[in-house]
Amino acid sequence: MTRELSLSVVICAYTTARWERLRHAAESVLTGSANPVELIMVIDHCDELLSAARQLFDGDTRVRVIPNDEARGLSGARNTGVRAARGDVVAFLDDDAVAQPGWADDLRDHYRDQTVAGVGGYASPVWPDSRPNWIPPEFDWVVGCSYVGQPEQLAPVRNPIGCNMSLRRSVLDTVGGFRSEVGRVGATPVGCEETELFIRVRAVDATNQVLFDPDIRVEHHVSDDRTTLRYFVRRCYHEGMSKAVVTEMTGAAAGLSSERSYVRRVLPTAVAREVRSMTADGLARAAAICLGLAATTLGFARAKVSRTLSRRAP
Repeated sequence: MTRELSLSVVICAYTTARWERLRHAAESVLTGSANPVELIMVIDHCDELLSAARQLFDGDTRVRVIPNDEARGLSGARNTGVRAARGDVVAFLDDDAVAQPGWADDLRDHYRDQTVAGVGGYASPVWPDSRPNWIPPEFDWVVGCSYVGQPEQLAPVRNPIGCNMSLRRSVLDTVGGFRSEVGRVGATPVGCEETELFIRVRAVDATNQVLFDPDIRVEHHVSDDRTTLRYFVRRCYHEGMSKAVVTEMTGAAAGLSSERSYVRRVLPTAVAREVRSMTADGLARAAAICLGLAATTLGFARAKVSRTLSRRAP
């Protein structure tokens, strides 16, 4: 009889401003699974939050609250959580996301297939009031959520979204952890640490499958500051910079494989749809798509030039 795989969930947090969100995230994990789940809460260099979290979960054997023992940032915090986790599968949930009932169980079920190395799910945005009319759904990745252009049914992908993803522990041990050269530090809107890690997962063994299951869902809270045009442009710009770093680590073929299809197929279709609507909101979304692509491209180009010049410097 095959042993049931164990699962650990890592939640990383860095600020007391999200205290209530963090509590809801933890509660969704602890109450939403039919099977035992180990919860590792990693506090990223915030002593006040560390103390509060330890006090809240004091005596709860299902939860361990630990400090990030690497450099400040999401990559280091996740690596700390992975080292502490005991599960055969390690899942990651953001501190401002809530997992739907059965989330952990559904992730774990996919790993019955021994070729599955990673699994991610769908992240629905929870807007502070209502969805801003000018934000195109193709750019919901800007607020850390699923977006138009992703598969609509179970399918292999290069990498899942960070707020709703998991990996087989043995694969993580083989490829190593998240790279500190990419990834969010505090509120700075950078990313791509998941992209780089999952490229390594496939590179180490071509039979490793990474799956996206849109039925495995979390709700991801969007803060007010992320609904502004200023944040939208900054996030796109920093995404481009992060992609430039990833392509240097992995090569352009792997680092931009998903982005090529997104730019060539998804975005032109979206612009045409919005322009045809002939509405003010539609035209605003079409403009946002063009602006977002331009900002991302500028960030990518600037990072490429900067890194090239730094290598040539004596």
